[in-house]
Amino acid sequence: MPVRADISPLSQLMMRVDAVADGTAPADGIPTGFPSLDKLLGGGVRRGDLIVLGGDVGVGKSALALAMAIRARGAGTEVEFMSGEMDLARVLERVLALEGKAPIEHIRQGTLNESMRASLGAAAVRLRDSLPRVSRLPAGVDTLMGMLREMDETALLVVDSLQAIPTTTLPLDDELALAVRELKSFAVDRGLAVLLTSHLPQLDRERSDLRPALDDFGARGAVKQHADIILGLYREELYQNAPGQEGATELAVLKNRNGPVSYVDLYFYKQWLRFEDMVEPAR
Repeated sequence: MPVRADISPLSQLMMRVDAVADGTAPADGIPTGFPSLDKLLGGGVRRGDLIVLGGDVGVGKSALALAMAIRARGAGTEVEFMSGEMDLARVLERVLALEGKAPIEHIRQGTLNESMRASLGAAAVRLRDSLPRVSRLPAGVDTLMGMLREMDETALLVVDSLQAIPTTTLPLDDELALAVRELKSFAVDRGLAVLLTSHLPQLDRERSDLRPALDDFGARGAVKQHADIILGLYREELYQNAPGQEGATELAVLKNRNGPVSYVDLYFYKQWLRFEDMVEPAR
């Protein structure tokens, strides 16, 4: 809802409250495309928020962030996906794998059968006009922020990942903390949502429970302090080879500045690099 200068901020707020009184999503909400998570977050992430998605190495942070970018774009949101770990071709391979439900190794090796080829073709047609913009994540906080200030019409910015931003100009933790603070300020100033992926540099592998915790994010506590929503991704199969654990995934809401903390159950199809909501999977 546009801001009006002729009425008070409280009146504007009440207009927004009335507008969603029938259960419709708030005007500043952006759906992630995972219904259980969106319900927990009150309709999705919100403009002005910094959302940090963290997890151990190999858990699927990039795959989940990319899936959210694709589904948000498919719902009509303008999305920018900035990758510090993959070039454009690799990102598009992942897009086709998760949307076309084809094993990524067959895409890379050119060993698709007719069924896989047809599925990828159908996915490419669906996505032709609804792909997120994909760009390379530049090194250095100043360079990144300079690029972002030239960005127009973006409602959801996905940055993959926090650890790909720093250069050697500052001690690592200082530059990570600076990046978090700058991205939060940018989200507020420009009125967009920023989804930032992050490793867990402070994860203690000797502890009994390896689910992500707030203190695992490091960066001198900047993530814990400045992020509005912190999501922790956990797959038991990475640590224990137990029957029945394959694909089972917990996505915990570790911090939610404007709502409850809890978790949702996802399933990870490793061959497609695709996550699905266990309660309401995509069709």
